[in-house]
Amino acid sequence: MRVLVTGCKGFVGHWLISHLESSGDEVIGIDAEVDITDPPVIAAAVRAIGPEAIYHLAAQASVGTSWENQAPTYQVNTLGVVNVLEAAAGCAHRPRVLLVSSAEVYGRVSPDQLPVGEDHQLAPVSPYAASKAAAEFVGVQAWLGTGLEVIRVRPFNHTGPGQGPGFVVPSLAKQIAEAVASGADSLVTGNLDARRDLTDVRDVVRAYRSLVASGAPGEVYNVCRGESVPIHSVAERLLGLAGVEVPIVVDPARLRPSDIPDMRGDPGRLHATTGWVPEIPLEDTLRDVLAYWRMAGPVQ
Repeated sequence: MRVLVTGCKGFVGHWLISHLESSGDEVIGIDAEVDITDPPVIAAAVRAIGPEAIYHLAAQASVGTSWENQAPTYQVNTLGVVNVLEAAAGCAHRPRVLLVSSAEVYGRVSPDQLPVGEDHQLAPVSPYAASKAAAEFVGVQAWLGTGLEVIRVRPFNHTGPGQGPGFVVPSLAKQIAEAVASGADSLVTGNLDARRDLTDVRDVVRAYRSLVASGAPGEVYNVCRGESVPIHSVAERLLGLAGVEVPIVVDPARLRPSDIPDMRGDPGRLHATTGWVPEIPLEDTLRDVLAYWRMAGPVQ
């Protein structure tokens, strides 16, 4: 299959392209050199490529950054989706589009409603989450209004080798690697009590390809492990893997204006549709992320 991946140079794009190529797909990637906020530019690029499927990853992906730069976040995450879908709809042979949203769209979910399923109401609490919720409705409208085959995914937290230090697991792993190398005297983190449903990025990209192959247009799918772990446990496990003892310090500056205490998803719909299950244990993921930060910097 001839496929287009937007945001190809990002963390997930790197792993997705590797998986697609190993599966026999012909992959064309675009990144910042093609401005998705410029309708004629993205339309011309999509027409020239002529993909059978589009994996739309390009986004402003930081919740924290969205509080500081709200308008640019909506410009990329919402209006960018409008432009990509219009470009796809204008192709002679319309591609199937995988639209990557986020579990952040659910907002705060009470403990008795966990694990959260796809039919749960959307209640975004950050500008990032709101931009993704709006983008989802753009995708729904494209399917219902024009028949463009859009499949939405809501990935929960995912990590792996190559993820930049702006996210919790690589931030912790980087600091621990530095502590081992230079004897740093503390490990600085944000909210240690938050619980997150963590999946390896290599499992996530398998889910994406399986949904392009067999997902239902107009439908939305959680991509997650189905269990959550507290961040303090992740920190302790990384320290154990590194064989060091470093005090953990909570930095108030790293606490978000509106944090979600616990987020755990129900991957049942994805499993029923594709048979997908996560294959990589969290311990292996943490070991690989720690090894990465002992060797190199993040994928650009």
